[in-house]
Amino acid sequence: MNRRNFIKIMAGAAVGGAAIYKGLDSFGAEAAAGEAQTLPAKHWGMVIDVSKFQGTEDIKQIAAACHQYNNVPDIGKADHEIKWIWQEDFEHTFAELESEYFSEKIQKMQYPVLCNHCENPPCVRVCPTQATFKRADGIVNMDYHRCIGCRFCMAACPFGARSFNFVDPRPHIEKVNPELPTRTKGVVEKCTFCVDRLEKGEMPVCAEVSKGAILFGDLNDPDSEIRKVLGASFFIRRKVELGTGPSVYYVIRGGEASA
Repeated sequence: MNRRNFIKIMAGAAVGGAAIYKGLDSFGAEAAAGEAQTLPAKHWGMVIDVSKFQGTEDIKQIAAACHQYNNVPDIGKADHEIKWIWQEDFEHTFAELESEYFSEKIQKMQYPVLCNHCENPPCVRVCPTQATFKRADGIVNMDYHRCIGCRFCMAACPFGARSFNFVDPRPHIEKVNPELPTRTKGVVEKCTFCVDRLEKGEMPVCAEVSKGAILFGDLNDPDSEIRKVLGASFFIRRKVELGTGPSVYYVIRGGEASA
């Protein structure tokens, strides 16, 4: 290679490099624009006003909407069931609060339950691959590619909020949502507070379809709607004595003490 050809090659590389950097700058601008749409929060949390559910069908419809959007399969077998949000009675939702002095109405109600996105999540501590991790905004999320199916997180979760895919879930999804991934056999999954929707500036599906029964917002913002509701209401959380710090609050109408 002579000197002239070498200079031509280097000049071409410089032009190409400039184009690459220009592309990176453009990508950075697009990324920044995408971030501008993301709903910001220091600590995402959820408030469920159980008095606004007219019956079990309301909870079933919310669960169906959540599962359809998030590609949650319907296996059809109780021992293989995959669930992100479902309903439980008072005894199984608040077992530690059971008392003969609770009103009959409260004890006979059904409650929507899901991952509590704890402040001190035990599932994160026991995961050997960091497939389960806690985000800076308080959401306990999952990287399904890292999950090795050891199920330590399932054993550690005191709320039974995680499900294991004993079989390939994809044939059991009636209509796949192409915007979200499907999981595979041997992987654990759970509610993610619809992190993909938050990134687009949208609320989680359950909050959107619940007609005000489920509120979602920043627990660290005293001016947020959920903080105002909590400040004016009695509420309870699940298994607070365990110290996990659940980020899901249940508003109880009728004078019951908060916890």
